[in-house]
Amino acid sequence: MTAGPAIRVGLVIVAAGSGTRLGHDHPKAFVRLGGRSLLAHALDRLASAAHEVVVVGPPGHMAEAGVQVERSGTAARIVPGGATRTGSVAAGIDALGSVDVIAVHDAARPLVDAAALRRAVAAVVGGADASAPALPVTDTLKEVADGEVVTRTVDRSALRAVQTPQVFRADVLRAAHARGDDATDDLALVEAGGGTVVLVPGRARYLKVTYPDDLLLAEAFLASGEPEEPE
Repeated sequence: MTAGPAIRVGLVIVAAGSGTRLGHDHPKAFVRLGGRSLLAHALDRLASAAHEVVVVGPPGHMAEAGVQVERSGTAARIVPGGATRTGSVAAGIDALGSVDVIAVHDAARPLVDAAALRRAVAAVVGGADASAPALPVTDTLKEVADGEVVTRTVDRSALRAVQTPQVFRADVLRAAHARGDDATDDLALVEAGGGTVVLVPGRARYLKVTYPDDLLLAEAFLASGEPEEPE
């Protein structure tokens, strides 16, 4: 893929998850962080780096998703999510127009800045089929049997914790979804098809809000006022 102004970036923000593990009875994307929803934070930080934005909202809560998008001032299309994350991403992809690169981002990662998206796009423009920010694994990892008996210690030196946005050549991602497989993330679909995935530097503040403690940590990052990382 050749770099240049003709490269069009489509951004799919997946906001269809429930807030059950977070302890809320409404969709996670609408949970407040610093007085604003997780979805609003994601839109504010990433939409400027894309030519087209699609928000995949929680079925049954599309009106609220529309309110969040309207408040952000983003010209985003809103579509309902599917029964699985893969199905939700597919719905977002189908709603995009003609783009060269597709970025898939979880609204549950509200503090990712546009620099991360641009780094991953640059890796794809540079020749990779897909790219995403990632961090080295710092915890000691144990493999277990029966849920609690340790069988071995896993070498963590070659392991990375992958974040979003995950960025793809549009044709590669569409082909990966066309195969009909399911996965916890879209990089796995591309890997299964033999695609080349390149990781770029992530940041601790790009954390995914899943549990109440994650929300507290995100609030601490937000209050720190740390500026967007230089590209």
